[in-house]
Amino acid sequence: MKFKLLLAFSFWMLVMTVSCNKDDISFDAPSQELSFSKDTVFCDTVYHQVRSETYAVKVYNNEDKDVLIPRIHLEKGAASLYKINVDGKPGYDFKDIPLRKKDSLYIFVEIAPTATGPEAIAEDKILFQTQAGQQQVVLFSVVQDAEFFIKTPTNPNIISTSTTWTNTKAKIIYGDLTIDQNTILNIQPGTKVYFHKNSGMKVLSGSTLNINGTLANNVILRGDRNDLAHDTIPKNWNSIKMDAGSTLTMNYARLFGGMRGLEMKQTNATINNSFIHTFQEYGIYAVGSTVTANNLVMNNCGESAIGIFRGGTHNYTHATIANYSDLLHSYNRNGIFATNEWKNESNQTEQGALILNVRNSIVYSDRENSVVFEQTPGQLFNFTLQNCLIKYSGTSEAGFNFDTSTSVIQSDKNQDPLFVNYFAAQMNLRVKQGSPAIGKGSTAVAATVPTDIANVSRTSNPTSGAYQYF
Repeated sequence: MKFKLLLAFSFWMLVMTVSCNKDDISFDAPSQELSFSKDTVFCDTVYHQVRSETYAVKVYNNEDKDVLIPRIHLEKGAASLYKINVDGKPGYDFKDIPLRKKDSLYIFVEIAPTATGPEAIAEDKILFQTQAGQQQVVLFSVVQDAEFFIKTPTNPNIISTSTTWTNTKAKIIYGDLTIDQNTILNIQPGTKVYFHKNSGMKVLSGSTLNINGTLANNVILRGDRNDLAHDTIPKNWNSIKMDAGSTLTMNYARLFGGMRGLEMKQTNATINNSFIHTFQEYGIYAVGSTVTANNLVMNNCGESAIGIFRGGTHNYTHATIANYSDLLHSYNRNGIFATNEWKNESNQTEQGALILNVRNSIVYSDRENSVVFEQTPGQLFNFTLQNCLIKYSGTSEAGFNFDTSTSVIQSDKNQDPLFVNYFAAQMNLRVKQGSPAIGKGSTAVAATVPTDIANVSRTSNPTSGAYQYF
């Protein structure tokens, strides 16, 4: 019995030894150039000492023979800001890399740089040395110095003294950053504010948030996933939440890519020359607030570009409020939704009077109605749509009668504004030649906002919307 067991054990050891022998493969020098899935890797913007996403390059052997690549290496060697992984092995210099015929291998690339100034270019190359010649894949990234605001169990992440942020460093926020009561945060031109997943900003009662961009240097507020794939999708961060009694002024800002953009409760907000787009729910979510907005551009919001609850006082002049989205097609996607009611955190219904004026504006979408009103009996619901282009299908859905209401003044329904491009990836909400928005605006209203979002005069023949046609 013992002899049989020994014989069986010896047999299986022999089988395993034979099967574990390396294939007898003959690798030749490449006689043709290799090919790559991409010749340049753009790592987009990365921040001081923060590792980027991992990017992949495929290397193809198109020959009918197995080849041995003599060398693959980073041009800057160990001094490179980049790290590469070749076929599962990390490093910066690799020799005699086998590649079977008609096969491919992966090279993974990432960067975790140390910034040397506000913004710099980090460039290197992956070099491929073969008998067929030297080939390369370029590595490129913008590197920013950054200041981090990180909420932890021991750090509540609160700004408790009035502060000014400049554009010398990007601001990276992890968790909620809170602006304490009676505190002012000024954000200067060109500043970039990045929110990590599930992060946001809270502005407490009595505090002021001033976002002070310029035409040449917008303030950017967005998620910290800065690769191109995340530029046009929502839900990358939470919102800027303004508590009751807080104040917002925003000029030349770009706010995009979260759950809600401006989430306001009894807030006083003045918004000029700004872009708010690509939010899972609302670009502006306002409860009992006062909002004055001029030259506002909005698009690509799941529930509504603007959501008005529990009334308030709202004035939108020369706004382009579009709502087109393939990604959020199952949502309501209104342009403006307004109601006198709101359910609070305790699920109790609160009500308030509403005054809403939309003048010299475009409110349009791929839905049947771009403006939806839900009026509460006994509550003031006072609205004006003047010199506007509106998408409208009917009274029951929209909550008002476009054709007979005296609150609809010199406005047109269902006339396509002819946007240059309303998709978020290449969004350009200027209007084309022949647009019915050209010359549609009231000259008297235009005089109150005499230049458009690009600082073009609109004092004569004003175009409805944020852009003057010229």
